[in-house]
Amino acid sequence: MNPTLPTGEQPATDRAAINRANSQHSTGPRTEAGKQRTRLNALRHGLTGQTVVLPEDDLEIYQKRNQEFFTHCKPKGPIEMQLVQVLADTAWRLNRVAVLENSLLSLGIAEHEGSVDTDHPKVLTALAMAKTYREQSHVVANLGMHGQRLARLFKETLKQLRELQAERRSVEKEQLNNAAIIMKMHKDEGLPYAPVQDGFVFSPAEIETCIQRNVRLTQARRADFQRPCPPPLLTMHATRR
Repeated sequence: MNPTLPTGEQPATDRAAINRANSQHSTGPRTEAGKQRTRLNALRHGLTGQTVVLPEDDLEIYQKRNQEFFTHCKPKGPIEMQLVQVLADTAWRLNRVAVLENSLLSLGIAEHEGSVDTDHPKVLTALAMAKTYREQSHVVANLGMHGQRLARLFKETLKQLRELQAERRSVEKEQLNNAAIIMKMHKDEGLPYAPVQDGFVFSPAEIETCIQRNVRLTQARRADFQRPCPPPLLTMHATRR
């Protein structure tokens, strides 16, 4: 022992040698099944971590799915875009839950098929699956917990997005109708009109479309109002007389 060191301490060179020796006794899983199980033990990193796309994920598919969400939801403004991004990422993680569960069961079935004494393929698979559920119950429960949490997050985010978009579209509809009224007044008076001067962000073509739609709606309501009512149906009593 080095006399210059406090009792119980060892030189750095000795500690390094001990660490190297210990590492030879713990090299991690060597079999393919063991390596797959180790990957499954780290599933939390793909369900709750900051990184949505893992190294083994297909980035091109992720980007395509993202684009599908944005195309379908048609967000406007940073808040709606953020909500749609949360939806896309949550859906990606939800799909991962199903993949992880299927991988877990497939691995368990492959490991336990040799320990099940039956010649019936379906019974063999069912019993091997049951053994997997029994041995990996904590992992299955963990997957279920994350799946429920992600499903709630998706539902709540979708609700927020729909409410925000409904409010925004209601305001846009009212503003567009106001712009159409003002533009029609200018047209009737033969005066030019620039929507931007009243703070409208709609193009003249959008406003003109709204004007024509409102005219057709007015004509349709007037035609329906002027349509003659059908004669009243004769009652049973009147028919007998």
